[in-house]
Formats: sequence, structure tokens, C-alpha cells
Amino acid sequence: MNIKTAGELMIPLDRYPHIPYWFTIREAIAIIHNSELVINGRKSLARAVLVFDREYRLLGMIRRRDILRGLDPEDSLHSRAKYSKRLFDVETDPNLLEMSYENLMSSVKENAVKLVSEIMQPIDHTVLYDDHILKVIHEMDALQTSVVPVMKDNAVVGVVRTIEVLNEVMNLLDI
Repeated sequence: MNIKTAGELMIPLDRYPHIPYWFTIREAIAIIHNSELVINGRKSLARAVLVFDREYRLLGMIRRRDILRGLDPEDSLHSRAKYSKRLFDVETDPNLLEMSYENLMSSVKENAVKLVSEIMQPIDHTVLYDDHILKVIHEMDALQTSVVPVMKDNAVVGVVRTIEVLNEVMNLLDI
């Protein structure tokens, strides 16, 4: 039984979406939307985009939820009125009722020109190309992430996603 390494499981960087830190949220959305991945005959969209600096050093990652957070009209959705009340353990924001759809959409459009560097999540951990699948599983679990960059010779060469790891586990279990 051949147990695979991160390098054998990874999607090569040239096939995985990545952008420079000066791109806007709008550009990141377009990259994710157009990044159909076909792995082992299965199609999927990327859940995250890697972010690099000018020297192609990895700075961070932008997940779909980071994009949504970046588009969120902060004045209305993140500010909490002093008199907000609890209703079924859900925080309510009375300011939402006062905002028009046009104002909300205008705010979303304004936020779409923010730089991705303002909303990206820094990447503190990676796996090495020769790391065993158990190390990959451990890192994903410890970091609570679905994408881990793969390094070889001090450079990012690809990413491993939970789906590739799960597919390999299924193969090992003969599922």
C-alpha cells in the first residue's frame, strides 16, 4: 500500500488560483468565479485564493467568507446599537431597517475596490512536498482549514485541499 505525500496529493500552483496583494476584492471574486478545477474528472470551484507579494512570496489566503466579510457594509452590519436586544440568541441590528437597498448595494460596490491585502488571512503554516498524508491531516485539523500550501525548496509549489485528502483516505479504506 502506497501512502501518499503532500506532493502527490497537491494541485500544482499553476492550476490553482493565486493573485498579487494589490488586486481588489472585485478581481478576487472574478478569479474565484472563473477558477473551475478539474481533479480526477471532478469539477469544483476554488474555496480560496492564495495571495503573493511582488517576489512571489506567499502572504496569505482569501477565502470566500473573507470576501463576503470584506463586502459587508460595516457601518450597518458590524456596528451594534447600544439598545440591541437578544431574540433567540441572535444579535439584531436595528440600523438595517433604516438602510435602503440602494445604500447597501452602493456600500458593497465601494467595498469591492478594497485591496485583498486588507481582508486576507495570513498563512502561518504550510506542509512540505515530501510530508506524509498524516502530517497534512494533522495540519488541516490543527489549523481548521480546508487548504494548505505545499512548499518545496522554499517556494510554494501547490496546495492540498481536504477533498484530495479525503479521496486518498477513501482509497486507503477501500471505500
